Amino acid sequence: MGDDKTAGSARRRGRRPGNGSTRDVVLSAARARFAADGFAGTTIRAVAADAGVDGSQVIQFFGSKERLFAAVMAVPASALERFDRAFDGPDEQIGERVVRAFLDAWEGLPDESEPLMATLRGAVVNERASEALSEFIQSRLLAESRVQGDESAALRAGLASAMLVGVITSRRIIGVPAIVRADPDQLVGVLAPAIQAVLAPAGL
Repeated sequence: MGDDKTAGSARRRGRRPGNGSTRDVVLSAARARFAADGFAGTTIRAVAADAGVDGSQVIQFFGSKERLFAAVMAVPASALERFDRAFDGPDEQIGERVVRAFLDAWEGLPDESEPLMATLRGAVVNERASEALSEFIQSRLLAESRVQGDESAALRAGLASAMLVGVITSRRIIGVPAIVRADPDQLVGVLAPAIQAVLAPAGL
């Protein structure tokens, strides 16, 4: 009994894990939570509880649930920033900016495009990962776009995400010939008006 108490006291007096190991514990907890509950069903509070840390620590490490998911899925922060910047500017060109940002991230520099493609390939063969990825992309479009106050906002964001992911999947994984042959400017020319109409329809 005495040895047990001594050992317990020693453990309590021991140095707490460093930031690096705590961050890894949070990532591990988040990975399991996203896999079980999907993106929409996962909360910072739940991840923090699973990891045995305070929610403020999760925010300190990752900033938001979106960035935590991106870290779990190995999506580079630069890709998120590129996408976020697409919503800076006048509504009239939002469709073109979003399409270009999406293509640049998924087909541009290897540091960005390779992790994104690995995530997409994994989602194609894993139903839960696919749901989490689609929820994540929809949430980014919904949070940043001009459709937040519209009752059909979730539908619009979901449709835009389905269109964009569908093009990348058809182009890079399935290999639909006409889509593979098209250069980025051609894709932007056809897609941008459609994404514009979905995210920022005239009259809203």
